Amino acid sequence: MFELFNPRRNDQSLLAAGPNRWDWILLPLVLVVLAALAFGAMQMTRPFIVGQATPISLDPVYLPYYLLRTILRMFTALGCSLLFSLAFAAIAAKYRAAEKVMIPLLDILQSVPILGFQAIAIAPFIALFPGNLLGVECAAIFAIFTSQAWNMAFSLYQSMRTVPPELLEASRVFRLSAWQRFWRLELPFAMPGLLWNMMMSMSGGWFFLVAAEAISVAGQDIRLPGIGAYIAAAIEAENGRAIAWSICAMLAGILLYDQLFFRPLLAWADKFRFEESQGDTAQHSWLLDWGRRSRWIRALTDRFWEAMRGALGWFSVQADGSSVQARPRKFSRLLARAWDVLVPLASLLALVSLVVFVHGDVGWGEAAHVVGLGTITLLRVLLLIALASVVWVPIGVWIGLRPQYSQRVQAVAQFLAAFPVNLMFPLVVYLLVTLKLNANIWLSPLMVFGTQWYILFNVVAGASTIPNELRLATDNLGLKGWLKWKRVYLPAVFPAYITGAITASGGSWNASIVAEYVTWGKTTLVADGLGSYIKQMTDVGDFHRIALGIGVMCVFVMLLNRFFWRKLYLLAEDRSR
Repeated sequence: MFELFNPRRNDQSLLAAGPNRWDWILLPLVLVVLAALAFGAMQMTRPFIVGQATPISLDPVYLPYYLLRTILRMFTALGCSLLFSLAFAAIAAKYRAAEKVMIPLLDILQSVPILGFQAIAIAPFIALFPGNLLGVECAAIFAIFTSQAWNMAFSLYQSMRTVPPELLEASRVFRLSAWQRFWRLELPFAMPGLLWNMMMSMSGGWFFLVAAEAISVAGQDIRLPGIGAYIAAAIEAENGRAIAWSICAMLAGILLYDQLFFRPLLAWADKFRFEESQGDTAQHSWLLDWGRRSRWIRALTDRFWEAMRGALGWFSVQADGSSVQARPRKFSRLLARAWDVLVPLASLLALVSLVVFVHGDVGWGEAAHVVGLGTITLLRVLLLIALASVVWVPIGVWIGLRPQYSQRVQAVAQFLAAFPVNLMFPLVVYLLVTLKLNANIWLSPLMVFGTQWYILFNVVAGASTIPNELRLATDNLGLKGWLKWKRVYLPAVFPAYITGAITASGGSWNASIVAEYVTWGKTTLVADGLGSYIKQMTDVGDFHRIALGIGVMCVFVMLLNRFFWRKLYLLAEDRSR
């Protein structure tokens, strides 16, 4: 009996039985993926000297190669973002003292523009790998990471804070340690929202791809082979045909990793839904079905999960007859009070440093001017997020409640979210110049073009987790129209919406650098705002004013999150319990 249910013996029997037809069907696909990864990784480590020309050809023949390099960077950044999110959310959700620092720090990090991260990171990465292209590749991956990580961390943190109390009580009854509770309860509970935010992160990486691959800081122009650099070269050459080819390449790439990566993950994650019956709400993936029928794939996955089950035994709680709550805490009240004093002191020190910097390096007049520009951008952000919420919350709920449709629109939504705003520059410049429109008004929608999808993806994830039993009970009670939305749908998706709105707000600040300063060939349109200020200072290499602009942007985002979004976040947390 033991041998029959021994995973190791089952693995050996599957391997000994030899491959079946599904193994032979999957073998070419696996080999092609491995060969592409090996070739791309080899190209990322070629010799390189700073100042060396890196020409980008607009011949569409090179687009498959550029697409491979771009997807490798984006998935590497996505893996780093996932590791960061797991560590960040676990610490911030479990330790109140750490939460007081980490959540405001995340507000700051998501508000720092990608150009700001590049200005700081590119030199150390190049110095770390002298004479090798890997340093520049790491700088580009780090830049993409900064456009992916924050919304994933927010999503996982929000899910861990809103785990139902009865499930937490069950974990205490079964005496799960913090390590076991994270892997057996909190992460599975957060999986649907995390996966949708991973898809949004990939799309966010596309949105800022031009800035990541076509690096230009203080006159230093470095272009890495990729779709982003191809788009930048096409914009400079005013080549509409090349832009059309780049859009086709983007669509092909999104369809590929949707079918080979995200669709199987979403179908696999259906097992984590906290309801007994799924019916027609289950996701489907042809690749996952093939993998489950393959003997070798099943054997490999069985061994992997067996190793994972062994790792869950680490840091287990030993039964000693005492209550978990009654055990002494590791951190004393004195240490907690010392931490509460240290945090305000560090904030005061940062404020003093900011005052000294403004007084000595840029002047108070310049600082007041930048604050005024920040106020203009703030008004744009609030108005655009409100309009995007009115549009996408109802659509997101409708899609989330109908998984059969969500599978059809999934790739389309990813493509729209990934569509770089730079590709709209030709049309925008033509319309604004021809119709003589005001750039301060009509460039504003570009800010939310790539960030509104954070709201849609999070609302879809929140709506998809509404139990079927609750929906059936709603129908039995006869709730319809606005009453149904007010009592059921909106409260159910409210926590997920707040997560999406926070990340969309932070992303809109970041996108202001692209949206308020539009260039097509020799034509440049500039809107008044903090984003255009940072972009102009970056082009001339004025690091003092770059730091001033980024600092003011961080202050605005922190104040907005602290006194507006944080209040709504706490309300969502209370209602979920």
